[in-house]
Amino acid sequence: MRREVKKGLVIIPTYNEIENIEAIVKEVLSVSPILDVLIVDDNSTDGTKEKIMEMEETNPRVFALHRPKKMGLGSAYVEGFKYAIEREYDVVFEMDADFSHNPQDIPRFLEAIKDVDEVVGSRYKSGVSVVNWPMSRLLLSWLANVYAKWVTGVPVADLTGGFKCYRREVLETVDLSKITADGYGFQIEITFWAYMHGFKIVEIPIVFVDRRSGQSKMSKSIIWEAFWVVWKLGFTHLWYWITGRVGKR
Repeated sequence: MRREVKKGLVIIPTYNEIENIEAIVKEVLSVSPILDVLIVDDNSTDGTKEKIMEMEETNPRVFALHRPKKMGLGSAYVEGFKYAIEREYDVVFEMDADFSHNPQDIPRFLEAIKDVDEVVGSRYKSGVSVVNWPMSRLLLSWLANVYAKWVTGVPVADLTGGFKCYRREVLETVDLSKITADGYGFQIEITFWAYMHGFKIVEIPIVFVDRRSGQSKMSKSIIWEAFWVVWKLGFTHLWYWITGRVGKR
């Protein structure tokens, strides 16, 4: 049975995104009247924080969580998820602030989520759809996703992607305290637990365009964190399978 969506929340974490934040929020809000935006800012020092406060005051569809320091992507989304659960949004989006995720794709997510529990915007569902990445980074990302899919057993081609939409029930069911990673590992973890609880996940192809402006938050520590998270989840999947707990809510 199709489930209609009456209101949704788009969570956008920020740290020093002054070049992008106003434009991305404006475009997100323009694609659907049922969407609000929640910005989770990690005490930006480039004027982003002040711009967010200005948007909060002038637009009733813009909300923000102002954090005291740089605390990481994963914890930003977890705080955003809790905010969405408390306010009973039907669906919740993850989205980057830098236009690497196209707001014009959001209506496709809203249509797909009517039939499933999680929609993943996939760079690798139909070939490779990444623009402006050097071959070395593209190869690293693609291989990382092949590796993550194989080790965790989750049948999703783009486990590290950050453009996603969840029904609130997924976030209410998943134990958010188990989500410990902050970078790409976080993206793997949240989809892993949705799958382990038996929620229906679908991938839709997107074109990922490397950021228009600002600096990438990629680091070696984020890569290594994801590497070890994958093995932890792989062993967890094996244990759940042995004990007959896969797919149970």
